[in-house]
Amino acid sequence: MKNLFFAILLLCATAAFAMPIASSARSMVPSELQQLIGVDYRALKDSPTAQALKAQVLPDNLKELETALKGIGIDADHDLEQLNFASFRTEKKGIQTIGIAAGSFSAKAVLKKMKLKKIAGAKYSTAVIYPMDNGLVMTFLDDNTLAFGTPESLHSALDTRDGKRPSLDSNSVMTDQMSAVDGAPVWSILDQKGTQAMMFSAMGDAAKVADYETIKKRILASRYTMNFESGVNFDLSVLTSDSMTAATLSTIVKAGMLYKKLNASPIEKTAIDATTVDSDSSNVQVHFKSDDQKFQSLMHSPLFAAVSH
Repeated sequence: MKNLFFAILLLCATAAFAMPIASSARSMVPSELQQLIGVDYRALKDSPTAQALKAQVLPDNLKELETALKGIGIDADHDLEQLNFASFRTEKKGIQTIGIAAGSFSAKAVLKKMKLKKIAGAKYSTAVIYPMDNGLVMTFLDDNTLAFGTPESLHSALDTRDGKRPSLDSNSVMTDQMSAVDGAPVWSILDQKGTQAMMFSAMGDAAKVADYETIKKRILASRYTMNFESGVNFDLSVLTSDSMTAATLSTIVKAGMLYKKLNASPIEKTAIDATTVDSDSSNVQVHFKSDDQKFQSLMHSPLFAAVSH
């Protein structure tokens, strides 16, 4: 990834729309959160640009999820209203991911269909876990909400809900990030390690020239909001330890954008020109705005195609 704009689009491509996470979902998120994202399927239907973005960059794991949901009688296009994804770090098993799906489906109706197919559940603590396709399992949180993931990740999430491991509410940095964005139509939060890696990739060669390693440890977390209500609007805030670090990082990001612009296509240059970078206290603020036509042209550019697959 050669510049901030395209790297960020890749980061949020699978979360085209998002809503605040429900309390039943939040209680299952461990404190070792890496990233929390969401997909509002109702909003996806109303935006041709969002649909085009989803069709081009939809990752295989999300495609597999939609297939797995269909296997238990839930049509993602008609029955889903909201998806939330939480990736969290574990000491022995690396990064695990759980999803929370909410919609117009009914647990009673789904379980009835599963019973007819002779799909049986198994008890884990106070939950009943059912198999899905592609090695996933799921459990209902209420009649219209289910949690899913690999067996290991879902067990971790249920342990968190049951108080056997620390929850998101004990992670003040991430909860502060969430409180700043969870009223927006689109939001995501990313932890320190994830933000450090994202910024390194986003800045490309500029990170090497500026000795990124010297300021990396002072990058703490990040958050973004995005919507397609009037063109495309994207806002990213990167939290650093102090105002000097934020100002330095802002300068490096701007240098990376100028470097990329030298060899960019006309539509890519337009995108870079539509991106502003500033620092505000200990935060680096990145804003991008484009109309639907220009953004959809950008999606078909060679650089976007390269970084989104």
